[in-house]
Amino acid sequence: MTITSAGPTTLPTEIAALRQLDPGLMERLRHEALTIPRNWSVEYGDYQNGGWHTLSLLNDTGDPRDVTIRDCPQPQPTALLEQMPAVQELIAELGVKAMWARLARLDAGAFLWEHRDYGELTTTERHRLHVPLVTNSSAYLVIGGTKVHMSVGRVWRLTPTSPHGVCNRHGPSRIHLIIDCYADDTFAALNRGEVVGLGHAELLPVLEQSQIDEVVATATGLAELDYDHAAETTLLKLFYQYAMPEGQAYDLISGMYAALGREGDAQRWTAKKTVMLGRP
Repeated sequence: MTITSAGPTTLPTEIAALRQLDPGLMERLRHEALTIPRNWSVEYGDYQNGGWHTLSLLNDTGDPRDVTIRDCPQPQPTALLEQMPAVQELIAELGVKAMWARLARLDAGAFLWEHRDYGELTTTERHRLHVPLVTNSSAYLVIGGTKVHMSVGRVWRLTPTSPHGVCNRHGPSRIHLIIDCYADDTFAALNRGEVVGLGHAELLPVLEQSQIDEVVATATGLAELDYDHAAETTLLKLFYQYAMPEGQAYDLISGMYAALGREGDAQRWTAKKTVMLGRP
């Protein structure tokens, strides 16, 4: 099956390239990210295929391995942040009202499946900032049918309440500093620095019915041989190759199991879609 790109495009509205960072500071940030973190935590296992690890820098307990995101109007530095003066400097320089801050490492071959964030939190307005520290061209985010590579040297804004997924196809590991923050005047001023037209964005091709049938047939064959994980992964990965309607990959898995007469598995994936996207 040949995959042809639909071509370059402007960044979708859910993501923006903001202020550029000093190269010297960037080098210190990168050095800290590569040399200091230890004992990365694995959380949100249902959201990934493995290979996505995090450590908290600001939270409400001070424990860097406490990584389950929740509302935190007055976060405190964790033991890890205390060892990272360059990261402290950047967070202070940005000046936003942080809810949480963490390092996120996405290893080679890792996928974070299509999902929405903040669904379990209050309705308080919040936003997410990404600062890529270590990355590669095969690490990208998919949102709104668009593939976006967030390059180093700049602060990026993401609207994570829109369906999105992330992958790192070939490596090396991608490491981002992620800051979840509340809306305030400082955040608004940071966004006024958006650089229009900057970004590495590419429209994904539309998935035709004949291609759907081909991939579903392959996945069904794997499921019939009891290779359920491989079958499910085959369908979930379509999100990173094609512009698909919201939740279609989950629907294809549910439909595959229903066609095989495995109603329990079909219902399980229908329920999982609700968890991941906040709607059936």
